[in-house]
Amino acid sequence: MTKQYLSRCALSLCLPLLINPVFAAVDAAQADKLGTVLTPVGAERAGNAAGTIPEWTGGLAKNAGTSTDGFRTDPFASETPLFTITAQNLDQYRAQLSPGQQAMFARYPTTYKLPVYPSHRSVTWPQKVYTTIRKNAVAVTAVEGGNGLENYTSPLAFPIPQNGLEVLWNHITRYKGGSFTRETTAFMTTPTGNYSWKTERDRLAYSEELLDYDPSKSSNILYYFTSENIAPARDVGGVLLVHETLNQVKEPRMAWQYNSGQRRVRRAPQVAYDSPGPGNLRTTDQTDMFNGSPDRYDWKLVGKREMYVPYNSFRLADPSNSYDELITPGHINQDKTRYELHRVWEIIGTLKEGQRHVYSKRHLFIDEDSWTIVEGDHYDNRGNLWRVAENHILPLYDVQTQISAGELTYDLISGRYLSNYMFNKVKDSYQFGLKAKTSDFTPAALRSMGIR
Repeated sequence: MTKQYLSRCALSLCLPLLINPVFAAVDAAQADKLGTVLTPVGAERAGNAAGTIPEWTGGLAKNAGTSTDGFRTDPFASETPLFTITAQNLDQYRAQLSPGQQAMFARYPTTYKLPVYPSHRSVTWPQKVYTTIRKNAVAVTAVEGGNGLENYTSPLAFPIPQNGLEVLWNHITRYKGGSFTRETTAFMTTPTGNYSWKTERDRLAYSEELLDYDPSKSSNILYYFTSENIAPARDVGGVLLVHETLNQVKEPRMAWQYNSGQRRVRRAPQVAYDSPGPGNLRTTDQTDMFNGSPDRYDWKLVGKREMYVPYNSFRLADPSNSYDELITPGHINQDKTRYELHRVWEIIGTLKEGQRHVYSKRHLFIDEDSWTIVEGDHYDNRGNLWRVAENHILPLYDVQTQISAGELTYDLISGRYLSNYMFNKVKDSYQFGLKAKTSDFTPAALRSMGIR
C-alpha cells in the first residue's frame, strides 16, 4: 500500500487511524461527502489509479438480468478469467491476498486456485436506504465502549467509520434486503470429500419492519430470528429463536431452542460467542462471518487495501451445479468460483485480557461497497492460523441487495470444511418482504413451529 494511496484514503475520511477510538457521529460537512467523493454507503466512488478497480456508477441496474424460480441470470456470463492464481505463481499476488488465502495454497497446492475476473462494482441498495444512511452518519453513536449503538434505527450505523469497531458494526448493520425468509443447506465435509448435510428454513425480521412495531418496547432489538431444521428427517423439528439486541452488554442476546424429542422449549444462553456451530467447524459468532456482541475483542483498524476476493458469484449459485460437483475434497470446486480485485477494510480483533474465546485473534476483510466480510482468518490460543472463512458475495440486482452464494469455513488442521447457505437446488430460496408480528417470535410460537 503506497503512501499516496493512504493519503487519498485519509482525505476521503476512510482511514483515520486512532490510537484512542472516539465513538461519535460525524458532522454535517463530513456527511456531505456521502454521494459525492464517497458513495452513498461510504465507499470511495473513484476507481484505483491502475484502472483495475472501476469507479462506482450506481451498481447493477434492477433489470440487469432475469430471475427464474429465484435464480438470477449472470450479467457477466460471457467473461473469462483474466488469469488464475495458483501455488506456482502465488508470489506474484501475495500482496493482494489475505494470510488465510495464502495458507490455503500451502495446504492444497495442487488443487486450490483463484480464477480472477474483471472487477465490477455491482452492489446497489435502494434510495430510501441511502437517505437513512445519511441521517445515521450525523446521529448514531456507540456506547458501552463501542459495544452498543444509540440513535440507530435502520441499516448502516457508521458510513464514515473512525475506528475498527465502527467498521465491524457496519458489517453487523449492513443492508440485507430487509426482513426475509430463506431456505438453504449446509454441508459438513471430511478431508476425502464425503459430507453430511442439513437444510434449514430461516426467518429474519427487523424490529422496525414488524407489523406491530413499537419503538418504546423494541428500542434495543436489532432483529428477530428463527431457524428451523427441515431436512434430513432425523433433524426435523429442532428450532432456534433469537432476539438480537443492539447493546448486548446492557441486554445480552436472548435465545431459546425447541427440542423435538423432548417437546420442550428451553432458554439457550450458550448460543453466542464461541459455542460450536454445525459440525463443530465454526463458532456461533462466526455465522454470517461475524455476528453478536464484539465486546470480547479489541478491534484495530489496519486500513484499506486492494485484495482478490470472491465476488459476483453467479457461477457458484447456478442451479445447474450439483452439490456433488461443488463439494470436493479440501475445498469447494474452485472452477465454479469468481474472484475480483476490490478495496476492502482490514481490521484485527485481539482477545481482551481476562476474556475467553477459542480464537485469540480475528483478521477480517470487509468489502467497501457492501460492508460484507468477505475474508476472515481465525487464530487459536497459541497464535496459529486455524480456520479460514470466505463469503462468496452474490448481488440480487432486482432486489437491490446482496446475499451469500456460499459461506465457507476451512479448518487448516483437520482438512474438514463447512459450506453454509448453499441453495442451488432450492427454488425461491430467498423471499423478501416478510410480514410478521412480535408474537411470531416468542417461545410459544417456537413450540408451535416445532410440532407442526
